[in-house]
Order: sequence, then C-alpha cells, then structure tokens
Amino acid sequence: MNNFVMEPERRLEIKEKYDAVVVGGGIAGISAAIAAARGGAKTLLIEREFSLGGLATLGLVTIYLPLCDGKGRQVSFGIAEELFRLSIKYGAEANYPEIWLSDHTVEERAKGQRFEVRYDANVFAILCEQRLKEEGVDILYGTSVCSCDVKNGRINALIVENKSGRYAIEAGAVVDATGDADICAFSGEETALYAPKNILAAWYYAVEGGTNKLHMHGFAEGSNEDVKLLSQRRFGGIDGNEISEMVQMAHNEILTEFLKKGGVSEEHSLSSIAGIPQLRMTRRLAGSCEMTTEKEGESIGTSVGVISNWKKRGPVYEVPFECLYGKKVKNLITAGRCISVSDEMWDISRVIPCCAVTGEAAGTAAAMTDDFSALEVKSLQSRLSAAGVKLHI
Repeated sequence: MNNFVMEPERRLEIKEKYDAVVVGGGIAGISAAIAAARGGAKTLLIEREFSLGGLATLGLVTIYLPLCDGKGRQVSFGIAEELFRLSIKYGAEANYPEIWLSDHTVEERAKGQRFEVRYDANVFAILCEQRLKEEGVDILYGTSVCSCDVKNGRINALIVENKSGRYAIEAGAVVDATGDADICAFSGEETALYAPKNILAAWYYAVEGGTNKLHMHGFAEGSNEDVKLLSQRRFGGIDGNEISEMVQMAHNEILTEFLKKGGVSEEHSLSSIAGIPQLRMTRRLAGSCEMTTEKEGESIGTSVGVISNWKKRGPVYEVPFECLYGKKVKNLITAGRCISVSDEMWDISRVIPCCAVTGEAAGTAAAMTDDFSALEVKSLQSRLSAAGVKLHI
C-alpha cells in the first residue's frame, strides 16, 4: 500500500505585493503591523481567525500584565502602553490601575497594584482592528500561510489559502508573529521546541448571579498561583491531532466545572469559551542570540526595548535586537512568543507587554530593511526612541 499521494504541481498567482507582511494577529502582530505602517511601509496583517488579539482575546487570557517593575517604575512604553490604554478606553473588567493613570509617587505605586488590568476581550479586539485600519494596515482574515517560496536565503512570497483559494503574496520583509514560529519552520529557519510542553488550561467566562466572571481553570504553569493540574498529559502544540484532543479535553473540563454550580438559567450561563487553543510556549526561533534571565538589570548595546518580570517584583531586562532574527533567512524577523529566548525567559517574554515591545521593534525594523542582520541598530534605536520606547534600564 502506498502511504503517500502526490499533490499536483500548480502555478500560483501573486495577487498582492507588500513592503511588510505580518503573520499572526495577536498582540505582537498588531504591534508590529502598527509600527511598520507608521514607518511608511505598505503593510499586510494575515490572521487565521476572524478576530484580532490571539490568546489575549480569543484565548480569554484577558489580563494585561505589568508594564512596570513592581517597584513603582514603568519600564515598557511605546505601543505596549498605547495598547494598554486602548484596552480600557471604555472601562475595565477588573483591577483598573488608577494609581498609574493619575499622579502618584514612585513610593505610592510601589506599595500598590502593579501597572496591569483586566479588560473586555471583545471590545479590545474591535478597538485593535480599528486602530490598524486608522494606520492604513490591510487585514486579511481567515487566511493560513501554508508555505514559503524561499530563494537565496530570502522569502520571496508567502503561499496562503483562504476562501479565495490558494495564491501567493510577495513580501519585502516578513514578521513571524504566529506564536509558534510557523513561518520560521516553513522557511527553513532554525527553531527550537519547548521541551517541558504545556499543561491543560481551560479558562472560561460564566455569568453567576448576574455577574460575568473569568474562571482561570487550570491557570498557567509558572504563575504565582498554585497550579491545579487538570491532566497529567502535556501538549507540545505543533501537532494537529494533539491540539484537537487538547481542545476537546478543555471543553469537557469547562462544562464539568461550570455545571458544578447549577444548570443554565438567566442567572447562570456559560458566556464564553476560548476560540483558540490555550497554548503558551510551543516552538520558537533559535536565533542569532538567545535572550536569558542572566542579563537581568544589564545594559545591552543593541537593546530595542525593556520588559519586566510579571511573576515577581524587581527584575527588568533589556531586549537585544539579535534575538528577533535568525541565521538563515535575511528578510524574516520574529515577534512575541516565538523570539529566541531561554526556557526561563520564554515564560517571562510570552505575555502581552513583552509581545507588544518586541512587536514594535520588529515592525519598525521591517519598515527599514529586508535584511535584518545588516540593519544598523543605532538607526533602529533612534526610530524607537522617537516613538517613545524606553531602550535602557
């Protein structure tokens, strides 16, 4: 029995040409697309789903983690702060950071809530869409990148598929903001897997007593809370069958947990479940350098932004530009959950503020060049500084 079939070779039409193509519409992709468009690039954002925000909206991880160091000082600025404020433009679900949005001293802020908030996922997703359109970004929903046309160490075109069929999009610079380093893998760039794999998470919203509440069922490994393991099984996140099984397990967990408090009524309803798998760390770039926690508090000459540790107060890190691009594909850069980091740093850098910081850096660079290893970092830093990004601790 032949275990293979041959897909007929076909000529694909190049339907569009863009200076910068961002793949993945999560926070990193949104930030990258905004930055690229503001840098003057004709920009396309490709998103597989039909809403923006990724885990931050469709995944119901609706906590904008801290922009501060936990000691009263803000460390992440630029688009990271812009999106924070956008997320609560019409109010917050919980933990409104009044102490950070009004005049208070460093000492007062150090004793109070960190610069974080819980927002409404659906409102935030629509506001992000509107912001992208205001910046002139084209958005292509319901579209998967299936492969890359790579020649001489460059991605010439992305092969995509959607309701219109299969076709190609020519790109000058490409930003991989998929969260899973999909474009890195398709293009032959070096990648690494998260060896510990992911625990099962089943976050959901339910109306209880007339109030819509977030239930962080399962939490996330590495959080400050005690993790309640819903299953001993762990998930790598890059196998289709495995992901499908994971989602079904999460659905069963959600329904079981929800029904413990009664059946469906006006006062008790299951209002929202995640529309995408709640995977945190799967596959990443194995880049020109690896960002690690060992550089805590150190000044890095090629820094493109500053991030804090959401898990504890104090640690602050500068992000080296070299951890965003790889060794093989000249016009490919990463942002968000799939940048080149150690496992310990991965769990720190995968969250919303850090994704926005690396997204802005990647998008700004994508508007400047189609060969990231050859880009003069000082020119990039100058643009980021002019946009309000803090580069050094």
